[in-house]
Amino acid sequence: RWINTLIIIPVFTFLGSFMSNYGIIILLLTIFIKLLLFPFTYKSYMSQAKMRLLAPEIKEINDKYPGQENAMVRQQKTMELYSKAGASPFSGCLPMLLQMPILVAMFSFFPSSIELRGESFLWSHDLSSYDSVLNLPFNIPFYGDHVSLFCLLMAVALFVFSYINYNQSSASQPQMAGMKFMMVYMMPMMMIFWFNDYSSGLNYYYFLSSLLSMAQTFLIRTMVDDN
Repeated sequence: RWINTLIIIPVFTFLGSFMSNYGIIILLLTIFIKLLLFPFTYKSYMSQAKMRLLAPEIKEINDKYPGQENAMVRQQKTMELYSKAGASPFSGCLPMLLQMPILVAMFSFFPSSIELRGESFLWSHDLSSYDSVLNLPFNIPFYGDHVSLFCLLMAVALFVFSYINYNQSSASQPQMAGMKFMMVYMMPMMMIFWFNDYSSGLNYYYFLSSLLSMAQTFLIRTMVDDN
């Protein structure tokens, strides 16, 4: 609630005083939020890059101190290596932890925003309700009787971003490979079923957020030299 009250609503209202196209306003709002979180995203990427480059040395430590009896020594040597390189296996979670309150705030903001009711954008006739590009002659359990295009675009963007992100993370942290199926494949599919009936403005925001996250990732990659 405090995120909506102190950040989202004032910025949304400020942008609305200059323009009437709420699709553009949501785009600018998403860019603002991503710029706000960019320093944390950059720091997370730097730490992940260090983790990726430290992988051979971590393997050497594991090979040098095998077995359960050497678990404490192995952990101590690994943490010493992390400290020396300025890396942390948990830093990749920081942007996600920071974004979660914002994602939850948006989840309640868009469907209840009176400004979005009846406002059209592209194929959506009402940004506060779902957008239907195809009405089905039957009802699919947990999905509905229509196809929301913004919901599909959001799921595809989430899949692509998760695929890129987890491929990179699993290269430096093999234990994350087991999470790939859940986060890369299952989560986008579940989002299609969960969000097909939700506000098209909300799906549009999540879609833009994933696209901008990918753009930030590629931008940081051009800025950071592994050597």
